[in-house]
Amino acid sequence: MKNEPAPAADAAPDPAPGVGVGPWEGPLPDGPQWDPELLAHGDTRNVVDEYRYWRHDAIVADLDAKRHSFHVAIENWQHDLNIGSVVRTANAFMAKEVHIIGRRRWNRRGAMVTDKYQHVRHHPSVEEFVAWARGEGLTVIGIDNFPDSVPLETYDLPENCVLVFGQEGPGLTPEVHGAAEATLSIAQFGSTRSINASAAAAIAMHAWVRRHVFGQKVS
Repeated sequence: MKNEPAPAADAAPDPAPGVGVGPWEGPLPDGPQWDPELLAHGDTRNVVDEYRYWRHDAIVADLDAKRHSFHVAIENWQHDLNIGSVVRTANAFMAKEVHIIGRRRWNRRGAMVTDKYQHVRHHPSVEEFVAWARGEGLTVIGIDNFPDSVPLETYDLPENCVLVFGQEGPGLTPEVHGAAEATLSIAQFGSTRSINASAAAAIAMHAWVRRHVFGQKVS
């Protein structure tokens, strides 16, 4: 790294980068989706430009009309810190719902407030979750490395399914493994035995999107 002179002791720090947008400029837009408070004072929420200045309930309603048919579930027996990141990714790929199996409480920090826009459902036990999924006509697909796992890269993911992830470390419980229609592994080429649970969730969700949004069939 090139050496540069240190700033003077009395130099003012660089201003923090702006977040969001300021008050609306020009004639106010007309429509029930607009939030008068945000139009007047600005919108600093972590939302795409399409939803700037919209009311929260209007954003959720618009997302609900567009959500994909896949669901995501993650087991939460030891307060897995990955859940927040999984919720954030599920929001990015517009999953129908996220399901928490086990403990109800989970660390929301990694969600970056996306849980306000993503439906999250709790199931106290694996049995209740599986009964719900079957009642909804959803195929339960586990994501983990088991001797009987098949490669995600060559598996034709069903359109109506729920992708289930275990906790960091233990992975899927035997109960979920036994209830799953199939358990899929993600190809790895390095020295580690596994990848982070939230990273695995992102890969699997993107595989569904490639198949059912972009029509890229597996070979």
